[in-house]
Parts: sequence; C-alpha cells; structure tokens
Amino acid sequence: MTTAIAPSAPLTAEDRCDRCGAQAYLRVELVSGGELLFCAHHAREHGEKLKAVAATVHDETHKLTDKPVPAAD
Repeated sequence: MTTAIAPSAPLTAEDRCDRCGAQAYLRVELVSGGELLFCAHHAREHGEKLKAVAATVHDETHKLTDKPVPAAD
C-alpha cells in the first residue's frame, strides 16, 4: 500500500510564529501529530531540536532573501 502526502499549503502573512507572533516562514509537522509555525529567527534557533521531532518541514525562508524583479521602463 502506498500513501501519498499532499503538499503543505503556502504560508501567508496571517500565519504567525508560535514562539513570538512574528510572521511564520517555517511549518513543522510533528511525528506525534500537530504542527508548529516559526519565524526564520526561531526556526534557526530551534532547528536541531525540530529535526528530531519533525515528520515534514515546509520552509519558505527563501522569501526573505529573494530580490524583487525591477519594473520594466
């Protein structure tokens, strides 16, 4: 039997870090069930511990460094 896992929905500005309330850029689905949301700062701070309890990680921290495309003249 094969089980397909649906991709996580994109994080939005309404998703908030469970630690500090800032905008969340990382969703961690836990092996034990449930999920945690983290801002980039707290994702880095707790990264090693999260790897031990994560079933999946949806990381959108790249959005913080992507450079906008300049407008065409």
